[in-house]
Amino acid sequence: MSDKSDKTEQRRLSVFKTYKLYVGGKFPRSESGRVYEVTDSKGDWLANAPQSSRKDARDAVVAARKAFGAWSGATAYNRGQILYRIAEMLEGRREQFTREVAEAEGLSKAKAGAVVDAAIDRWVWYAGWTDKIAQVVGGGNPVAGPFFNLSSPEPTGVVAVLAPQESSFLGLVSVIAPVIATGNTAVVVASERAPLPALSLGEVLATSDLPGGVVNVLSGRTAEIAAPLAAHQDVNAIDLAGADEESAKDLEIAAADNLKRVLRPQPVDDWAAAPGTERMTAFLETKTVWHPTGSLGASGSSY
Repeated sequence: MSDKSDKTEQRRLSVFKTYKLYVGGKFPRSESGRVYEVTDSKGDWLANAPQSSRKDARDAVVAARKAFGAWSGATAYNRGQILYRIAEMLEGRREQFTREVAEAEGLSKAKAGAVVDAAIDRWVWYAGWTDKIAQVVGGGNPVAGPFFNLSSPEPTGVVAVLAPQESSFLGLVSVIAPVIATGNTAVVVASERAPLPALSLGEVLATSDLPGGVVNVLSGRTAEIAAPLAAHQDVNAIDLAGADEESAKDLEIAAADNLKRVLRPQPVDDWAAAPGTERMTAFLETKTVWHPTGSLGASGSSY
């Protein structure tokens, strides 16, 4: 009996994972039908990833714009709850992401596990900031006159994010989380060489209460996808973290056509270091409101 079961087990074929894009809360293949080979640090084949086209980039922008109203209008507390839920979901899939990061970046299992833990902690960190950033960058302004003058931050809109090339997961989370924590929606171009952790993150986002379209994940040739995003008239800002120095200049010129906010690429020695608030404030606008204070009684005192 045992010999028969052993033979059955030996005949079983492995079920390889089919990686897909994450756009509008769904998992489409690239409309072009193209894929490209993804290999590990030793050059061994891992999977075929979708090679996104310009049409995929445009579809992702449409999905992000459609999701912007509800996401930016949600309470900061609710956004924090959802970001924390993403961390919970990642904790449950820690083993999978540890393996994918180890293969993508050539790390030992222990080091890859530390990277995944840092990425999970980063989601929690930004979840805590969602209802606090307004207190840091907003407030009442002193004015010479009987007026209240209040400044409050508001999200910029649809943000294109070129994920870091060398940090396939922690760097990825470090550029996505601050964008959506402040109420923006994102179109993310995954690391060209190591896109698999990003595509798997899409599966987590889909089951984490994050509304479809808030984050859209594309894989493929960064230069091919970034160009139409930088020139797109309905993209309000772009993070060039994953662009090289030469292409960053061209993308910045294209972005100027509709006055996009641009976060230029900056060298990061250690993605695990405390991130600060820069990436949150980079994609915030400030709205200032004036209101007369009025007066109380015949004495003329005001409130």
